Amino acid sequence: MKASAMSKRKLKESSGVNGECISQVQKILRERFCHHYAPEKLFGMDHQYRHLLELLKRTTVHGESNSALVIGPRGSGKTALLNWVLKELRKMKQVRENLLEVHLNGLLQTNDKVALKEITRQLQLENVIGDKVFGSFAENLAFLLEALRKGDRTSSCPVLFILDEFDLFVHHKNQTLLYNLFDISQSAQTPVTVIGLTCRQDILELLEKRVKSRFSHRQIYLTNSFDFKQYIRIFKEQLSLPAEFPDESFAQRWNNNVQRLPEDKTVQDTLQNLFHYTKDLRSLHLLLMLAVSNVTVHHPLITASDLQEASRQHRMDSRANIVHGLSVLEICLIIAMKHLNDVYEGEPFNFQMVYNEFQKFIQRKAHSMYNFEKPVVMKAFEHLLQLELVKPIERPSVRAQREYLLMNLLLDNNQIMDALQAYPNCPTDVKQWAASSLSWL
Repeated sequence: MKASAMSKRKLKESSGVNGECISQVQKILRERFCHHYAPEKLFGMDHQYRHLLELLKRTTVHGESNSALVIGPRGSGKTALLNWVLKELRKMKQVRENLLEVHLNGLLQTNDKVALKEITRQLQLENVIGDKVFGSFAENLAFLLEALRKGDRTSSCPVLFILDEFDLFVHHKNQTLLYNLFDISQSAQTPVTVIGLTCRQDILELLEKRVKSRFSHRQIYLTNSFDFKQYIRIFKEQLSLPAEFPDESFAQRWNNNVQRLPEDKTVQDTLQNLFHYTKDLRSLHLLLMLAVSNVTVHHPLITASDLQEASRQHRMDSRANIVHGLSVLEICLIIAMKHLNDVYEGEPFNFQMVYNEFQKFIQRKAHSMYNFEKPVVMKAFEHLLQLELVKPIERPSVRAQREYLLMNLLLDNNQIMDALQAYPNCPTDVKQWAASSLSWL
């Protein structure tokens, strides 16, 4: 009795430690995948890293003003690169004490007035503006520019302006903010560097002539140029636990398991599918996040089946999911549209054609349970339109009759058939109608 109580207590203690370990693992990996801090390592952008670091060092250490654009597709690591460079710079005492950073985003600062307020807030000048100028945009801008121009290269703190979604700032009226920022960065006053992040390759064409002439034309291009072998290496590094993890023996087990995972054929296939679909590391992080969520005390290591399940959730079709929540009548209308697409080879259709197709099915099957009044069918059709499963070809005019507006179906045949297989309690004759290759003629 005593021995069994002791063994139970030991088991409880070991599982308690294990539970703590699991929560620690999930915390570390989730923070890594959610980019809560600068990445531990950059992949395939050493040249760009050196270029940007040198550029910012010249501003922060030597007081030079500069401007540059970091250009690359979404998910190519523009923000990660900049955060890594800033992390390195902050290790230098001189930079840490002096550098002023202003972070702007084109999605948040939608016009120059809002952007200027944000700049004054981040430079902690609001109280000064409150006493001195509470007037127009022009007065605020004049005050800010004066504050920046009064400085010189030797005594002033360098200011770093980071403009995320730079292409959205280009659409601001007269590009006033960009003009003034670039103008200051060309002058020998307060050291100012402007770094723009954008995914538009044609960004220079969008700049006005006066703005373009003040830009230094430094462009740093990023592309995800790694191959599948490097992708596997990234997968291992992103999933591995750091050396300073508290429970060394568990960390060793976890890391050994991670090193072995890519040898499994199903894991390779899962990663290859994702790699060919997108090289965006955020997609990989999302996949790993879903897999890590399955780790528990009783299931402490990630397996190939976890990654497969995560991949299935990751690639889940949102439109097919919407179909699962539709009524049988709405499902019937979608099948009628599918048949019209097959017969007329993707030509647009209208409600009347769909209704006629639906009537043929009812007459063929002679089921009164599907025999709805036309206004009810119209209401179901409009619901599909609201859910954006059906899209009108052109904007409806006031005079046009709703029944004759031309539409396109936004689901393909595979999506419809997959959704029907998963549809709960779908009537057999409806499934058979969907599976028949030609419409009921």
